[in-house]
Amino acid sequence: MKVRQFARLASVAGVVLVSSLTLAACGSDNNTAGSGTSAASTAGQTSAAAAPAVDCGTGGKINAEGSSAQKNAIEQAIASFATVCPDITVNYNPTGSGAGITQFTAAQVDFAGSDSALNADKGEVASAATRCAANPAWNLPMVTGPIAVAYNLAGVDKLVLNGDVTAKIFRGDIKAWNDPAIAVLNAGVTLPSDAIHVFFRSDESGTTDNFTKYLKAASNGVWTDAHAKAWPKSGAGEGREKSAGVAEGVKTTPGGITYVEWSYAKDNKLGVAQIDNGSGAVELTADSVAKAVATAKRAGQGNDLSLTLDYATKVPGAYPVVLVTYEIVCSKGLDANLTKGVKAFLAHFASADVQKGLVGIGYAPLPTGVQADVVKAIAAIA
Repeated sequence: MKVRQFARLASVAGVVLVSSLTLAACGSDNNTAGSGTSAASTAGQTSAAAAPAVDCGTGGKINAEGSSAQKNAIEQAIASFATVCPDITVNYNPTGSGAGITQFTAAQVDFAGSDSALNADKGEVASAATRCAANPAWNLPMVTGPIAVAYNLAGVDKLVLNGDVTAKIFRGDIKAWNDPAIAVLNAGVTLPSDAIHVFFRSDESGTTDNFTKYLKAASNGVWTDAHAKAWPKSGAGEGREKSAGVAEGVKTTPGGITYVEWSYAKDNKLGVAQIDNGSGAVELTADSVAKAVATAKRAGQGNDLSLTLDYATKVPGAYPVVLVTYEIVCSKGLDANLTKGVKAFLAHFASADVQKGLVGIGYAPLPTGVQADVVKAIAAIA
């Protein structure tokens, strides 16, 4: 057994996040393509010296798949983990949440990333338990990924939308950028008459699931479809695969708009709309996202840490279009050495220093209370 000891966690400074969320105990391609090496350029952004002590076991390979929303975050964590446990190779394939869960329950990968927790009504909880040798799988929140309503509109540096108008745009009811419904939210802004070009995720996606949850909750009845990982037939637009696909679609299409993780909007230099949650326009920032996550309630029990987000929050300064990416793991049932490797990587990913490092690439760290419970749950994996 090879144990590598590292210094204690450095204190978190800089971005101050709301951490009042209390977690009371009662409360998408193929799986051979990995991203372990592609993140090497980000390795220096997280200090391995500040990582917690982990048991690396005897090394080996960990394969994971799922959410493309967390792609940039997990690649950064993989890169810094390589200096902590150099004998462990972590491969992550960002095929989308639906594909990740499918591959996990089919025992093709060791854990899955999903922007929605396992759904019991769809049989995912039962299938995951079977995959975990009759043990429950746990949903561990790891990445807070705000969803940007991203656009490409020349000359418009600031755009305000609300739930009603956003729903009408993505249903195709509002077709031009100078529509009066948009203009009334943007007094003093010269809006062009350009046609609106909507892009949506063509693959099953937790990002779509969370975005449609927001539209359903915040549009005052405009959005009538149930939330789902698949874009509804009543929705407007052109489908593109994965987060990279919709971001590229907007980047290359004047008048384009999509829903995509903040990191992809930043990488592609897209405009990001402010969202009026009913208490005024809110800019997407790490702090405004934390205020929204702080309104979440605990849905899971024990070490299943699934959350219920309040997409209709009217808390001043809270950015309401958010998602939480879960790492879906077996509580028991994996090979002993593989279990050590998975625990080592997840403990590294959840550590305060690594979480803090995600801010620079378009994510918000887990609030302190959530992060502490995640660390505790990871330690309980057997």
